[in-house]
Amino acid sequence: MEYKDYYKILGIDKNASQSDVKRAYRKLAKKYHPDANPGDKKAEEKFKEINEAYEVLSDEEKRKKYDQFGQAFQFENGADFDPSQFGFGNFRYTYHAGSNDFSDFFNLFFGEDGFDIGDILGRDREWGSSGFSGFRSAAAKGQDVQTEMEISLKEGYEGHSRNISLQIGGERKTIAVKIPSGISPGKKIKIAGQGMPGTRGGRNGDLYIQIRFQPDSRFELDGLDLITTLDLTPWEAALGTEALVETLTGKIKVKIPAGIQTDKKIKIAGRGYKDLKGKHGDLYIRVRIMNPPVLTEKERELYEKLREVSTFRPSS
Repeated sequence: MEYKDYYKILGIDKNASQSDVKRAYRKLAKKYHPDANPGDKKAEEKFKEINEAYEVLSDEEKRKKYDQFGQAFQFENGADFDPSQFGFGNFRYTYHAGSNDFSDFFNLFFGEDGFDIGDILGRDREWGSSGFSGFRSAAAKGQDVQTEMEISLKEGYEGHSRNISLQIGGERKTIAVKIPSGISPGKKIKIAGQGMPGTRGGRNGDLYIQIRFQPDSRFELDGLDLITTLDLTPWEAALGTEALVETLTGKIKVKIPAGIQTDKKIKIAGRGYKDLKGKHGDLYIRVRIMNPPVLTEKERELYEKLREVSTFRPSS
């Protein structure tokens, strides 16, 4: 008997979602429908195969059993399948014509007179004088689990340790997570063996934690570069000054050149973020000139005087 690879028939991946299954079925059913291919026996057979594949893969319970069987024995489409190899040496299957329009393979597993895949998957492996009489399905690794963790920019830069609490396999777990220094947003941390439990002695799945950064009011992250904003008064920008600027490793004193304009940037090499290999980006200080919201009498006099003597007219 030929093993049917229903995923290959529909042209989809084994991890395809139910909506992917439905889309693939509709596309192929339209293409091979007998009404669109009158008298074409090959198209008619293809149409039957497509419907059979959809019957299994669109049903969560049938799909689960089918996947377990395929995973355990690693069949490929077109491979010869003999039920007697799985402890059913005297098993005889009779296909009832007209009960449905599916193959013997389908009816063997999912038809009313077929046997349960679970019968095969639950058997022990035994060898006797007459040969192979039974089989315990191969150990299966548990499913991987994915979740997210939000950290601060500083925690990502310095490295951090944190506990995360998750519901996995019906059990509440608290897991210690070591965040490596220099991790970037979107990267995943793998914790081996902390996913779903394996079956039939298989190892547990793994836990993958995707890192996201909390918004930081002080910095913007652009690759490995950091951008921060420095507010200056008009006279500081015109005359030049020194200012204390925040970095991820503390404050530094920066010389501001005279005549700097709003949105101009001052580059401080090597003071940006870093990657997992320790390579550093740069820090860019973006200048923003701020006027006093309220002027004192003396400030107003000085501004009036400046307006009289200055020939600078940017809007002219």
